[in-house]
Amino acid sequence: MRYSGGLLGGSWLTAATSDLGGGKFDGAWLVQNFENMNPSNTLWTKQYNVYSKVDSEADRYLEFERWWGGHVNLNAEEIQFIVDELFVGNNLAAGRIKMSDGKVVDLRKISSPIVVFCSKGDNITPPQQALDWILDLYSDVDEIRTYGQTIVYTVHETVGHLGIFVSGGVAKKEHSEFSSNIDLIDVLPPGLYEATFEAKSADTAHPELAGGKWIMRCERRTLDDIRAMGGNTDEDERRFATAARVSEINLANYRNYVQPWIRAAVTPQLAEWMRQWHPLRVSYEAFGNENVGMKAVATAAEKIREHRKVPTKDNPFLTFQETVSKNIVDVLDKWRDTQEALSEALFLGIYGSPMVQAAVGITPDAEVSPKPQMSPEHSKRLEARIAELKSQVGRGGLRECVIRGLLYVGMSRGMVDERSLEALRRVRTDDKGSRLTIAQFKTIVREQFFMLLLEPEASLAAIPKLLPPGEDERRAGLASIRDVLSASAEISGETGRRLDRVTELFGLAGEPQAKAS
Repeated sequence: MRYSGGLLGGSWLTAATSDLGGGKFDGAWLVQNFENMNPSNTLWTKQYNVYSKVDSEADRYLEFERWWGGHVNLNAEEIQFIVDELFVGNNLAAGRIKMSDGKVVDLRKISSPIVVFCSKGDNITPPQQALDWILDLYSDVDEIRTYGQTIVYTVHETVGHLGIFVSGGVAKKEHSEFSSNIDLIDVLPPGLYEATFEAKSADTAHPELAGGKWIMRCERRTLDDIRAMGGNTDEDERRFATAARVSEINLANYRNYVQPWIRAAVTPQLAEWMRQWHPLRVSYEAFGNENVGMKAVATAAEKIREHRKVPTKDNPFLTFQETVSKNIVDVLDKWRDTQEALSEALFLGIYGSPMVQAAVGITPDAEVSPKPQMSPEHSKRLEARIAELKSQVGRGGLRECVIRGLLYVGMSRGMVDERSLEALRRVRTDDKGSRLTIAQFKTIVREQFFMLLLEPEASLAAIPKLLPPGEDERRAGLASIRDVLSASAEISGETGRRLDRVTELFGLAGEPQAKAS
């Protein structure tokens, strides 16, 4: 989609479409652009699916088409702002968008966990594009942590752009798992994670600790994992910076030399006529009840239903029908793939040309996507917070020691899954002390996590001084750590060595370690 936008010259076309609509941008054009990217589904599969399942598919088809055909009109200013500021300019990630009160919109100030759904099958916003804003804002994961942010993304293998949000399969798996594991995401220490899903099987350890058919796991990631997806190199950034400059030039020329003539020529009646005669609306109207010819079709359909005989699955005509359909889809898919490959090659060649880049002022050594600097106010708050956390290393009790020890051991795994959270919930249920709310628990987890990052050895060395003298209490705390760790995997390797050290710090070096079955 972004290659196509570059080859069309940028956002001047958005302005022209709005002008032809009399100051309104017809959302049908957005839908048509979307459908043009998958011609096999638009021209064939969607209709063939109704034809081949004519006895059961009508209601679902009509329900989707009513929703899909409810095109939204936008004011010219709205769509132009969206295209110029968000898509072409990428100004939201760059921190260059201001609210009406003058405040800059800074994504780094979002305090709630951020969840990003993306898919390799999405040809409008593929994963490397959906996650590029993270690379635009941060130099590394430590910088994400300095803002106290938790970012979780998940990558589907095949579903398309719309399917990420409306697919029944995705809703049953990803959406349900995320909604049932909000607490897991909410208590994750700040950083970057990828949510992965593993189907339950006979070999799954402690399946009773996870609801549903899947186990959600949040695995620690770095910015290099996003870069490895491709498409976010410095050369690529310069190409899109060049495309943005070309878009600005074309839009300025359109506004100066063409827009006045179009606005003068387009009347409200002409704009409404063009809206009604949009190809997508005409295709609906052609088969609607207002068409006199369709009344004969409706009458014939009723008669056919009365004498309808469903063919058997071994009917040779059904086999032939499926073969023809598959061949049509294959041809249309190859046509799409060829078009997309050509568009990509043309875009990379044109906007990657040093001559074109120089012509619009993009030099080879230019930093086209500079990361927004940390504000002096945030730097001061950060320094004060670091000093405060360092001063609190030697404060706390059994609860802080258990969380500190659990985090220290769990860091070796680089992941947390929902079974560990459920085990932790059960520990909280059995806790005879004052019950922590999720918000209170989240605060303690973050504080202990940052202490371990800032002063790892001092934080561990302080544990024996903070523990209660009673051996039973210390043993119960250590058991809680083991229960949570063993809920998702066997305690071994580096995890086992770290647990041994925590056991010594708890003064229970002779205690046997629990293993996951």
